[in-house]
Amino acid sequence: MNKLKILNDPIYGFITIPNSLIFDLIQHKYFQRLRRITQMGMSYLVYPGAHHTRFHHAIGCVYLMQRAVNVLRFKGVTISEEEEQGLYVAILLHDIGHGPFSHAMEHSIANGVSHEEISLLFMQKLNDEFNSNLTLAIKIFKGEYPRKFMCQLVSGQLDMDRSDYLKRDSFYTGVAEGNINSERLITMLNVVDDELVVEEKGIYSVEKFLIARRFMYWQVYLHKTGLVAEQLLIRVLKRAKELAKAGVDLPSSQALKFFLENDISFEDFNDSTLQVFSKLDDFDVVSAMKEWQNQNDFVLSNLCKMIINRNLLKIKIKKKPIKPTSLAKQVSIFTETYNVSKPEAEYFVFTGEISNQAYEPKNKKINILYKSGKIENIVKASDQLNLKPLSKTVTKYYICFPKEITQYN
Repeated sequence: MNKLKILNDPIYGFITIPNSLIFDLIQHKYFQRLRRITQMGMSYLVYPGAHHTRFHHAIGCVYLMQRAVNVLRFKGVTISEEEEQGLYVAILLHDIGHGPFSHAMEHSIANGVSHEEISLLFMQKLNDEFNSNLTLAIKIFKGEYPRKFMCQLVSGQLDMDRSDYLKRDSFYTGVAEGNINSERLITMLNVVDDELVVEEKGIYSVEKFLIARRFMYWQVYLHKTGLVAEQLLIRVLKRAKELAKAGVDLPSSQALKFFLENDISFEDFNDSTLQVFSKLDDFDVVSAMKEWQNQNDFVLSNLCKMIINRNLLKIKIKKKPIKPTSLAKQVSIFTETYNVSKPEAEYFVFTGEISNQAYEPKNKKINILYKSGKIENIVKASDQLNLKPLSKTVTKYYICFPKEITQYN
């Protein structure tokens, strides 16, 4: 069977699967599940085209990693065939642990379990199935491989993950500000002392990348309507879990029912839990919400109707934290209007905060390599006055409430 298949991608054109191991991993049911996990969560309620999946993104990342390996080898960087395969596997599987709608699961029906932790569990399980052929990839994924630039290609400021999702999300949302030239950036990469650097002539591409990332976060990933929708989804799952633990029989798939009826933390993710998780995707949640609209519970039915019919809460974003008195006032109005308890009202009236840091200079620097051999941080190397502010965390605060009954000033 010919495993060196060619996929047609709307971003990069034809992508060739590099070897039979990558083909077999793509064919595996764990990876095929990513076809049913939306890349951008609830953002399609804002940008109708944003229906692309984690599957699209992972394949795109492999393509960019192939380009990176070729560029670095051309510049004299030694990368063995085993290391090359490790890089492809690590980037292919870096998001395999995402739950339904990408991030909502982490904050609702699983107790603080990150998708990175679940991705690692999947990789270890696959490593057993594939005769330990993923051992090197796991080291790279965990950041434990001694050749640091390889870890940076998978998880760093200019990794293949960000290089793909910014370009891909920009394409599918139609937000042109995020359209980075990822292939130009990769062409400018080099390695010094086993650390990733960008050649001097690539400095403007890096600036564009960082500014595009800032635009995409404020304009797309943290868009207020998408934010409200995701918060509602988190609350749907929390309420469903609350009811299920109280003995209410909610119609849902067996996989979703398992996570609703059990308190699952990272310690509980044994092989059988992982198998159940591998059957969970966006369709379980959407089909459940369609049924839950008809439940007698005021909170669950109304939250589900809001998402299904896109009749979302109002949101106000402020530069300063929301005053507790303002929140209490909105909660009080809601309890009186609908004759519900305060805990029930707090599902519909709540506050939170969002933050954005386009460049993280403390943890993972972007270093510029000059022709003289000098290496300098992008913030110092750039003549852009606005790069320094991009390295600062900007935090904003929000309050959500039903638009038809309350006004917030």
